[in-house]
Amino acid sequence: MSEAAHIVADPARQENVTRILDCAERLFRHYGYGKTNVADIARELGMSPANIYRFFASKVEIHQAVCGRMLGASYKMAYEISRLPLSAEERLRRYVHAQYKMTTEVMLDDQKVHEMVIVALERDWAVIDKHVDSIHDLFAEVIRQGIEAGEFRDQDPVIASRCFGAATVILCHPQMVAQCLAKTNRAMPDDLIDYAIKALK
Repeated sequence: MSEAAHIVADPARQENVTRILDCAERLFRHYGYGKTNVADIARELGMSPANIYRFFASKVEIHQAVCGRMLGASYKMAYEISRLPLSAEERLRRYVHAQYKMTTEVMLDDQKVHEMVIVALERDWAVIDKHVDSIHDLFAEVIRQGIEAGEFRDQDPVIASRCFGAATVILCHPQMVAQCLAKTNRAMPDDLIDYAIKALK
């Protein structure tokens, strides 16, 4: 059995992993990613650093797991919205609004991108690209359904989904959201979403 499979299969181990990740995320947010080390996480949990290393090989691995959880929550939200018994247009609208809300509430603090989010984006981890692809796939299907229902014009739903994502990325990408929150000369979320949806029609 692989280490990853073992983590999932062993409830006691998974409980420790969750505790470590909860604590790490809290410390990353409070003190910053660069100023937090494995010893800090261990001390906060009343563990030895050696015990932390039984679950994660390094701080980078902990960071990847924390970011993976954030992306997982984002995907779960997107999936649930994509399956709602609503029009394709309304599902697209709800998703962008929900992702914007999640980005501002979970990934940002005082209108600044959390350091751990910046580091993850700069390292260009494959998990982030996979997440973007997964979101595009979900909403390509929503757009396909919209085309079949006559809401949207006939078009390639895969390309349309990528273009819709690019048009609304300023509402979903943490660094872009942070840069635009205090600006008064940027499109408002509802206006931008309306514009992107009109392009599908």
